[in-house]
This record gives sequence, structure tokens and C-alpha cells, in this order.
Amino acid sequence: MESNKKRLFSTVFAGILLVSSVSCGTVVEQAKTPSVHTGTASRDDVSSDSSENSDDKTPVTTAAETTEVPETTTTTAPPKAMRGNLYDADGDLLMFSGMGDDGKENRMTNDNNKVAFANVLNEMSEGLDLTLDEILRTPNPTPVEGGEFGQSVQLTFDADLQNAIYDYMANQGINGSAVVMRSDGSIMAEVSYPSYNPDDYYGVKTEEDLAWGTYGNKAFQNFPPGSCFKIMSEVIADKHGIYSLYDEGKWEFDGTSIVNWDHDTNYGYPMERSLHSAFVNSSNIFFARAFDQIGKEAVLEDLDTIFHFVSDIECDFGVIGNNVEIYCNDDLRRTAFGQSYVLTCPIYLAALGREAAYGDMVRPFTVKNIVDTADFNTVLESGSQPNEVIGTIPPEYRQNLLDGMSGVGGGLGIYVPSGYQFYAKTGTAETWEGDFLYITGILKNTADDGNGVYTDYNDYNGSYIVVMQIRNPGYFGFDFASESASLYQGLVNTVVN
Repeated sequence: MESNKKRLFSTVFAGILLVSSVSCGTVVEQAKTPSVHTGTASRDDVSSDSSENSDDKTPVTTAAETTEVPETTTTTAPPKAMRGNLYDADGDLLMFSGMGDDGKENRMTNDNNKVAFANVLNEMSEGLDLTLDEILRTPNPTPVEGGEFGQSVQLTFDADLQNAIYDYMANQGINGSAVVMRSDGSIMAEVSYPSYNPDDYYGVKTEEDLAWGTYGNKAFQNFPPGSCFKIMSEVIADKHGIYSLYDEGKWEFDGTSIVNWDHDTNYGYPMERSLHSAFVNSSNIFFARAFDQIGKEAVLEDLDTIFHFVSDIECDFGVIGNNVEIYCNDDLRRTAFGQSYVLTCPIYLAALGREAAYGDMVRPFTVKNIVDTADFNTVLESGSQPNEVIGTIPPEYRQNLLDGMSGVGGGLGIYVPSGYQFYAKTGTAETWEGDFLYITGILKNTADDGNGVYTDYNDYNGSYIVVMQIRNPGYFGFDFASESASLYQGLVNTVVN
């Protein structure tokens, strides 16, 4: 659709501006065709119409033969059912429809949830109400008072948590996003601040700023992830037997350079750096040199085979389309720490965190059940499959990664409740909108083996993957993601309490 085209263009164009100053003096291999992964995570517009022109020729009458021309009849397509309801995991009403005085469908939002969910659900933000349109308009099997309605959908969100996180971000002044995922892949909260009041835009189909701009769903927008990408780089280095490399703090080559964040304050350079130290201390140079040794083809193969990073991930809320393009040695090196042409979204980082904790990446999902609009407790059909594995870290490389993430988590000083272990990776990313800060963390319940199936999320007591993205670090005076630990602690407290 047109809005997605605009988003694709703006994202790619901005990405080109960002990397245009990067040196590519040493060419590895020019891509033969442009990447199909355009750097945009996108929802599918299931309601868009396509038409085909056909040449229906009317028979004619001649002296030689007479062909009967059938009478022309006009048929009227039956009216669409009004959309059914959207509920959260506990059955709290999020969105519903009613017939207006003009005979048209009015789509409405529960007042308690309208702002926190606006850019996740509403059609003007290309949200789930649009993505799930076909299901929501499938006629309900039982009559519903007030008109003809479609089926309803029980989502995996916890409305109370969604609102609590939104309020926390608003009170703290965090411009960015937060994602909370359960260990089965279900999204518990997907929050972007700032959001908007959908009542102010009633009747608007899609609005640029609400879909992917200032008020859009930042949890589903692609940007460079910075050093959170090193979760993957650590495993790839381990797989290829790279455990120690020379690290001088500033690596100069081909008229450009790669530096570590502490290159001008750490007097220990140069040093022989271990893989564990490189991960815990977030060395750009170590992983850049590692990718340099491994090579483009092997790196891309591992990224896709182990982490499903290159191929699209089709989810019930849309398609996660990460981006990675490597045209020269410099691209390859900077890919190792989540820069150059690397783009992804916070929802993917949550899935990556889940894989780090348990060894398997599972497909993220938001649809719990399809339910009867006349009776929420009547399940018509199960939703997306929980614990659907789409990527796997080979068992022999899992513990080294966990040890590294435990070291990062310990360094952040995050307190978690008894019975939980904390693993994390920070990321400071240079983007075309300024620096973004990330913390991808896992509160791993020691009793959760990652295989649990939950019929009711009310009694969920498993692990939580919590991703925080800050797009306005200057407001807090932060230069690095590790400095945002206190804000992340507040987010963790909001989740577990």
C-alpha cells in the first residue's frame, strides 16, 4: 500500500544517508541484486483491494447467425459484517464496533486503553485492527445484539501492564519503546511513547505521523541495533573458533577507523582480548576482526541459519523484515556491532533475547484465540502456535553466550526477584535520527524451561524478555546504554510488580 511504500523509501533513504560517509575502499563483493530486505518491519494490509481488468466481449448478430445476448443483471455484494471485538489476554475489551446514526460502522476504543494501545491497534497506525480485519469481519457464528458482527480476537497483551509501562515512560520522559515477551513467544506489552488519542483522528484511515512517524509504533520500526547485535556475533565467533584477538582500542584502515567506546579512557590498550572480555566490555574491534576472518558468506549463512536474521519472519501482526547488506570489508566489519546496513526492530530483539536465554528463537505472536463475539468464553479457534521454533543456537555455543550476558547483567546492577536470573546486552546505536540506546534483558525464571504452554496467562509465572529503547538519550545526559540502567530497573519493577 502507499503508506508502506513511503515508509520503505524514507527508511532506506535515511539509511543511505547514514552510511554514505563509510569507506568501502576494499570491495568484498558487490551485491548482484538489491536486497529484498528493505529495512522495514511492516504489517500486512489485509483490507486493501486489488482489481483486474477483463475484456468481456458481447456476442453480435449477423446475417449468417443469430446469437442470443443474455439479459444484463446487477448484483449487489452483501454488506461486510462490522468488525468484532479485540480483547486483551484477560478479556478486557480494547476495541469494538457499533452502528452510527448514519448507518455506518463506528470503530471505538475502550477509554481506559485508548492512548497506550493507539499505535499498536488502530487502523490509522496500520495496527492490528487493520491487520486482523479479515478475521474480525468473518461473520460470527451466533447472533450479536446491535447488528451483524464478525468474530472477535483475544490478544496476548496485558492491558494493565501496557498502561503501566506507558505511564512509566511518560513520567520519566522516555521517548522510545518497550517490549515485554513471555518465554512462549507471546507479546505481553508493546509500548511506544509518545502515543496519541485516537478520538482526535476519528475517520482517518492512515496518517503518516501516526503510522511510522512521531506517534507510530516504535517497537515495530527498523533502526540500527548497535551492540545488541553482538549477541549474534558472539555465537558466530565461538562457532568459528575465535577466542582471542588483538585489540588496540582504535583500528585504522583504508582511510577510516573503528573505535571502542572506551578507546580514549582505557589505558590497557593495546591488549590481547578474549571472546568473553570482548562481549562483556562490548569491544567493536574484536567482533569486527572476527567477522573479517570469518568472511561475508559464512557470516550471512550463520545469521540466517541460527538467528533467522536474513529471511523475513512472518508473524500474525505482520512481517519482521530485518536488513543486512555487505558490499565491502568495512560493511562486514561494522555489521559485527550492529551498524552499517544493519536494521532491526525491538520486537526482533525480544525474540533474540529469548533465543539467548533458551537456545531457541520462537516466532513472536499476539493472537491468543479467536472467540465468539457474543460470548468471550467461547473459543472458536486457537490463535498462533506458541513455542514455534524458527532458529536455534547449537548447544555447544550456548553457555559461553549466557556467561557473557550474565556478566553484562551483573555490571548493570539490575535487581530481580528471588527465583530469577538476569542476562543482558546493551547497545548504543548511531542512527539517522541521532543515537538510540538499547537494553535487551532476560529475567529468566529458574523453574521455566522454555517449553511451557499457557492456556491462561493470568497465572503466568515464567520468564520475561524485556527490551527498552531510548531515542532521546540527550534528555538524560546519557552517552552510552549502560548509563540508562536506572531507567531499565524501573521498567523491570513495573513488569514484575
